[in-house]
Amino acid sequence: MQTQQDSKLRYEICFPGLPLAVYREVAAHLRQVEGVETGLYPATNQQFDYNQSQVGGLWIQYAPTASSASRELVDRILAYYQQLFKQGAESREQGAVKNG
Repeated sequence: MQTQQDSKLRYEICFPGLPLAVYREVAAHLRQVEGVETGLYPATNQQFDYNQSQVGGLWIQYAPTASSASRELVDRILAYYQQLFKQGAESREQGAVKNG
């Protein structure tokens, strides 16, 4: 996801299956960026499922004065977590195949 060149001030991001703790970690990481606010919004599914996240997603909001450097840093942070989660999912899938 690239927010650097977009003029919107608020984004919503959802990684299906991402654990609550990881959402919280990403939000805490993003809050350290100047001009950025973030938070979590609740899941919309009515029934609890361990295979689904207990969070609907993450919202990111830029202050009108947020710099392009702040947006670039947010993009880099999101790319890091996206790659980390992708690698973790691939490892779990390989483990399931080996054990299966």
